[in-house]
Amino acid sequence: MSFLKASAPYTGMITIQLVYGGSNILSKIALEHGMSFLVFVVYRHIIATAILSPLAYFLERNERPSLSIPILMKIFILALFGITVHQNVYYAGLDHTSPMVASALSNVIPALTFLLAVLLRMEKVRIRSATGGAKLIGTIFCISGALVFTFWKGPLFRGFVKRPLIVVHDHGKVHGKENWIQGSLLILASHIAFSVWLILQAKVYEVYPARLSMNALICFCASFQSLLLALIFEKNTSSWQLGWNMQLVTIIYCGTVISCLSYYLLTYCISERGPVFAAMFTPLLLVIVGIFSAAFFAERLHVGSLIGAFIIIAGLYCVLWGKSRECGKNGDKRRDVESTTVTAVLPVSTSNNDTQLTPQEGTI
Repeated sequence: MSFLKASAPYTGMITIQLVYGGSNILSKIALEHGMSFLVFVVYRHIIATAILSPLAYFLERNERPSLSIPILMKIFILALFGITVHQNVYYAGLDHTSPMVASALSNVIPALTFLLAVLLRMEKVRIRSATGGAKLIGTIFCISGALVFTFWKGPLFRGFVKRPLIVVHDHGKVHGKENWIQGSLLILASHIAFSVWLILQAKVYEVYPARLSMNALICFCASFQSLLLALIFEKNTSSWQLGWNMQLVTIIYCGTVISCLSYYLLTYCISERGPVFAAMFTPLLLVIVGIFSAAFFAERLHVGSLIGAFIIIAGLYCVLWGKSRECGKNGDKRRDVESTTVTAVLPVSTSNNDTQLTPQEGTI
């Protein structure tokens, strides 16, 4: 049972990356078929709110803390950064680039989350130690790799598949260098908002430790915020019409699997292991989407993109190495403290120059 509990956060984060990979592919297809990302964000979170609200009401009825105005404001801000800003800006960038580019740039999330955690004193960095230096160097590598990936394209590599299995129509749009940079910058901005969301979620969970209820409120607030945004900027009324097509499949998938399942799993993993741990699994998304894009879209990458991706991954695993070594040292210290505490509970009696540990009556 202890093994299952210890491995649950790892299983949860791997599951999240798998379902996010499917979301990236489906969202790109739906966007290319004319779906409005502003309307898409509204619909998917209305679905998520409708599913999570009754579950939260019945399953957390006896353990849900009271909802005060300050807590509600924190959840409102959480929804603003993690969903309204992050997703709308992300899908705007995805409309100008490809799922592969978006997934590669997501590898800056661990470095950004680590920087924010350091600034908020949730993580400690000792630059003179090996672990602290590795985390700092890894952070610099991640940011540098993202800049290389964004601004340097270079020649194209030959693709793995000659003909795409799925053909999407681009409606006359050409993803040139200007669109590539614009889309990449938008996606980077969305990842900054996502990193802020990871940090804030850990803080909000401390005062409102009800995962289902918190996610239901986040989706409700995000639906309201995104609805206002869509009513202001989406002028085409036909964008709100739904039919039996890829747009509807994408909305249902993202509303149920992403906004319900993955949000809950992410909240669980952050509450168990912290925001930096949750951010460290984003490189899996690059691998998953890379395989999908190469197989289904016959996507080809530029030399600069591959070099930037390798720099990001190298930096990421520098941070991971430093973090794992640090956790190992902290675990050893905790075990030493526990063993010292147990020894202190047992009184010491000496006889014939031999030291014996004899527990007091009733002390176990």
